[in-house]
Amino acid sequence: MATSRSYYEYLSDTLSRVGDVTFRPMMGEYLLYYEGTLVGGIYDDRLLVKPTASAVALLPNAAYALPYEGAKEMLLVEDPEDSELMRALFEGIAADLPKKKK
Repeated sequence: MATSRSYYEYLSDTLSRVGDVTFRPMMGEYLLYYEGTLVGGIYDDRLLVKPTASAVALLPNAAYALPYEGAKEMLLVEDPEDSELMRALFEGIAADLPKKKK
């Protein structure tokens, strides 16, 4: 099942308040970037993020979910409307990941 256009539009609008958040369509789903760093995605109408140390600390009770069969587990974000939490989450994940080589 692919992500619905309405859920994508809802998250795009909701996360626009967080900062430099962009999406890239990928086979019916959307990859989510924060300041150019891949931090998660929208899969089957679910917001999933990479389970870095910062993400696990900020979402200690989050469920793990598979974005698609054969993938690594990611953290399920239940409340994307909390802009402060989303900003801290994305900043933390981006800081935890290696920087992209230019």
